[in-house]
Amino acid sequence: MSSGAVTRRAPVIVLACIVLAVAAGLALWWRTAEGTANAATPGDRSVEAGFSRDMAVHHQQAVEMSFIMRDRTENEEVRTLAYDVTNTQATQRGMMLGWLETWELNKTSSQAPMTWMGHGSMYEAKDGSLMPGMATNTQIDQLRKANGKDAEILYLQLMTAHHKGGIDMARGAVKMADDEKIKRLAQSMVNGQQSEMDLMADMLAQRGAKASR
Repeated sequence: MSSGAVTRRAPVIVLACIVLAVAAGLALWWRTAEGTANAATPGDRSVEAGFSRDMAVHHQQAVEMSFIMRDRTENEEVRTLAYDVTNTQATQRGMMLGWLETWELNKTSSQAPMTWMGHGSMYEAKDGSLMPGMATNTQIDQLRKANGKDAEILYLQLMTAHHKGGIDMARGAVKMADDEKIKRLAQSMVNGQQSEMDLMADMLAQRGAKASR
């Protein structure tokens, strides 16, 4: 091969190398951008979306029970607890629904609750209790009709069970979610609700009762 042929082919080889390098760079950029987008915007069936939807429903019932309790007793300690549960869980619920809106995802899903945890078929929903820990419609009606100490004990028992179910779900999100803000919120739920469970255990003991199994 003549030196002229080698000289003519050299730019072609260099150009080919440049094209390959650019293509590789674009492919890497696309994979990185796609991964970043996916991490920033969870999909409809993601842990983040499932947790936000399910916990929003779970929280809504806790808020409902706490509003009921406010009018069933004059005990300041129980009323303060109910007020704290209402404020905390209503705020957290608003955050989760806001994230779903930001992600342009529906606030409800056709999937069974806790499908994102792999538990979609493990809990049999009944009488308004859609997830572990949730009170039934019958129990909420009982709370509406109770007064004084009876109402306090029933509320503390129902809320303790409610918190247990919520903590299990929140721990699942801490373990499985990719989005850091979801992890942080879920961990704060675990910490806060465990502290409230300890308080409610003391309050039940003061009333000669204990949490229901």
